[in-house]
Amino acid sequence: MSDQLKHECGIALIRLLKPLDYYKEKYGTAYYGINKMYLMMEKQHNRGQDGAGFASIKLDVKPGQRYISRVRSNAAQPIQDIFAQINERINSELAAQPSIKDDIQAQKAQIPYIGELLMGHVRYGTFGKNSIESVHPFLRQNNWMHRNLIMAGNFNMTNVFKLFNKLVELGQHPKDMADTVTVMEKVGHFQDRQVSKLYKKFKSQGLTKIEASPKIAEQLDVAKVLRKSAKDWDGGYAMGGLMGHGDAFLLRDPAGIRPAYYYQDDEVVVVASERPVIQTAFDAAFDEVKELDPGKAIIIKKNGKVSLEQIVKPLERKACSFERIYFSRGSDAEIYQERKMLGKLLFPDIMEAIDHDIDNTVFSYIPNTAETSFYGMVEEGHAVLNQQKRDYIIAGEGKLTAEEVDRTLSRKLRTEKIAIKDAKLRTFITEDSSRDDLVAHVYDVTYGVVKPEDHLVIIDDSIVRGTTLKKSILKMMDRLRPKKIVVVSSAPQIRYPDCYGIDMARLEGLVAFRAALELHKDRGTYDIVEEIYHKCKLQTEYEDENVVNHVKELYDPFTDQEISDKIGELLSDEDLNAEVKIIYQTVENLHQACPKNMGDWYFTGNYPTDGGNRVVNRAYINFYEGNDERAY
Repeated sequence: MSDQLKHECGIALIRLLKPLDYYKEKYGTAYYGINKMYLMMEKQHNRGQDGAGFASIKLDVKPGQRYISRVRSNAAQPIQDIFAQINERINSELAAQPSIKDDIQAQKAQIPYIGELLMGHVRYGTFGKNSIESVHPFLRQNNWMHRNLIMAGNFNMTNVFKLFNKLVELGQHPKDMADTVTVMEKVGHFQDRQVSKLYKKFKSQGLTKIEASPKIAEQLDVAKVLRKSAKDWDGGYAMGGLMGHGDAFLLRDPAGIRPAYYYQDDEVVVVASERPVIQTAFDAAFDEVKELDPGKAIIIKKNGKVSLEQIVKPLERKACSFERIYFSRGSDAEIYQERKMLGKLLFPDIMEAIDHDIDNTVFSYIPNTAETSFYGMVEEGHAVLNQQKRDYIIAGEGKLTAEEVDRTLSRKLRTEKIAIKDAKLRTFITEDSSRDDLVAHVYDVTYGVVKPEDHLVIIDDSIVRGTTLKKSILKMMDRLRPKKIVVVSSAPQIRYPDCYGIDMARLEGLVAFRAALELHKDRGTYDIVEEIYHKCKLQTEYEDENVVNHVKELYDPFTDQEISDKIGELLSDEDLNAEVKIIYQTVENLHQACPKNMGDWYFTGNYPTDGGNRVVNRAYINFYEGNDERAY
């Protein structure tokens, strides 16, 4: 999308089911797990560029040997940075101890990061916290192996304050009011409780502490720990955890907001945020990679037993539609077809905008991530054009000349690569007028393919804030001197903030929200802005389940087209020569194209959890009061 959004993170978990010697013999390296983790994290680089982290656990080590390793980075290239550190450490240890070069068990005992259980994470900082302390995985340490906990995830909780207070009620003293801290401490608390109960049980049976320890690890009920921990969670999440003794899990939220996929064979168990990541890294077929159902956890015990457990009662499935439109890798077989369908379904509205004049229209896309939707739009354009040719020839009843037939058959859709991003250009000047001039030249344009009588149709993934469109893209397109510029969004109008992992927390940043405000000004109904504010304030003391989304009332008086037209006005400068038309996808067409991902709260305001309504009302209160704080 032309407006860059920071969004949900990516997680990867690998459990090697064979001894490390097995991978050395079959694949030529004992670092098979580390290599696969590097590949999986790089393939999910699109999900996080602010930080990356890696953690590993060695199974069955002797007391006194380090069995947990972790490395994190918030460098400019964090994935490369952490694996450069890992490689440097491994190579330095091998250089210092050449005798262990071919001794895999000695390497496991003496070199960090080499283990059977690995977890990786890539992140976007969704509210400005990009310090190393904010980078996953997080570690909860203890001298008892089965009380250690490492966690990482792709999640945002809407009720952090409530979760924080629950921890305080338990007698804890959390170090930070952040969802990462509250979630980990909640899981850690119930992990500790179960360990204590198991210890008392085995002590009553006459076992010593040393004898009880492996028994505790064996009987620790991970599903029970998660059920108690997740009882009060409200948000979207796919969170993974490693316990010091070797158990592992990944839990998905009950509405299926955040994605999670898994794969298992006789060598590995793998979990990741995206299906094609697993397919590529492990050469797995599409149908071999399964989606983790909402509210379920995949649990891998130390002994290698894998189970799927229902942890939270599933809600109506509301998997994030933005995953399909933009965030996930387009190489997924289903997502590729869905994005093409998004482009196809827009074509009737495009025909209206260009007055059905295909011959005098150039079709293109920006940015590159919109290319798949462009293909779908073009395929539908070809189908429409072929129908026009057919109708013309049939209407001629065989009386057309050869020249007329040739001219008809030679008609084609005019598709061009109009915009080329200049990756070398950096907008380093902070003074507004100078910076805006540089922003307008971030893209180069292809001259000589657009005529003055042409419409220029540009498809984008979505139009969120409209800033890049106004300051750069429209000015750039106008330099080609088309008659009309039609900007097409494969996503519907984004009217409401997200609170489940995408960085859209402020209403006033959304161009659709600003357009609705302007329409109320135009019609003399701006009093509704204050009325909605008072309704939102009234609900601040309500329980989440009783809160309703009053921000919907701001949009109710207007049709989608009226808001789109106003957006076109807001994004058009007076110095533009071309007429500007904005077309958005409809919510109905979005559901038709992406039938398995019906989460559409950014477009409709229908939040899948109770906490979402509280967050959107809080965001509105912040807007009205001029408060820059986040709504969650």
